[in-house]
Amino acid sequence: MKIDIHTHIMPEHMPNWSEKFGYGDFIHLEHRNCEACMMKGDKVFRVVEENCFKEDTRLKEMDDTEVNIQVLSTIPVLFNYWAKSTDGYETSRFFNDHIADTVSKHPHRFIGLGTVPLQNISLSIKEMDRCVNELKMPGLEIGSNINGQNLSEKEFFPFYEAAEKMGCALFVHPWEMMGEKQMEKYWLPWLVGMPAETTRAICSMIFAGIFEQFPKLRVAFAHGGGSFPFTLGRIEHGFNVRPDLVAIDNAVAPKNYIGKFWIDSLVHDKKAFGYLLETMGEDNICLGSDYPFPLGENHPGRLIEKMNLDKKTIKKLLHRNAVDWLGFDKKTHPIF
Repeated sequence: MKIDIHTHIMPEHMPNWSEKFGYGDFIHLEHRNCEACMMKGDKVFRVVEENCFKEDTRLKEMDDTEVNIQVLSTIPVLFNYWAKSTDGYETSRFFNDHIADTVSKHPHRFIGLGTVPLQNISLSIKEMDRCVNELKMPGLEIGSNINGQNLSEKEFFPFYEAAEKMGCALFVHPWEMMGEKQMEKYWLPWLVGMPAETTRAICSMIFAGIFEQFPKLRVAFAHGGGSFPFTLGRIEHGFNVRPDLVAIDNAVAPKNYIGKFWIDSLVHDKKAFGYLLETMGEDNICLGSDYPFPLGENHPGRLIEKMNLDKKTIKKLLHRNAVDWLGFDKKTHPIF
């Protein structure tokens, strides 16, 4: 079995919220000249293929690449954290209803993650509760920062507390990459900024003591944990030599948190994956492809399958670790 924890989906049709709300560059989808154009305001943001919004196309490609189950999450540009709270709440509910409907039609093939308006914590907790208890979602996708604020900010702690109490898994995805405006050329925000952005999120949660205060919180990070595993030595060294700057909110060393969170497998390179496996451990890496986008793994799990690993480890990486992160009961959940 393959469970791909990192896939994105969007509705084929959505309101033009810029017109409805009277401000902002909200994304909507326009179908023109046999192309599906994600529009940011009145400008084309990205042209997407049918596999981004058509279930039958997605299911066929899953079958072609031997993926049994996709964990669906929204495209990060649709977080709308920058919007007015009530408007972000409305768009979040729309995307969550769409994902829940998609899952309901194919409950043995799809698992849904919700999105919430993290610019307003009370509304986020309210929508989290709906996602978990009404829409039966096991978790949420959140951004690596919220309007430039690190995930370490105290104002987010009630959100983590609620997620822990509800058993709601979190999938942290980079977006609004730091330095993006200074390195637009060469696609550097995606090639350089995203790995750094994920590292920013991991370090923020570690140094703020979030895993200490909320030990049952289940968090996974995209893109192999970004550059975190490969700069862990530097991070640990900085913690040791300048605790006055680094250890100001949490006295536990960063390496102690290996095994306390999950990452996906998306690193594109056998040597990199070998190091990732050695550093992060076979119990905390989940198959993740970033389907259906170009920076993703075209055949999800192929890199794992090319490694010289025993069957038990392969099973962990391809699906068992995902089950643990999602918090599923293998005896009662319908996918088993």
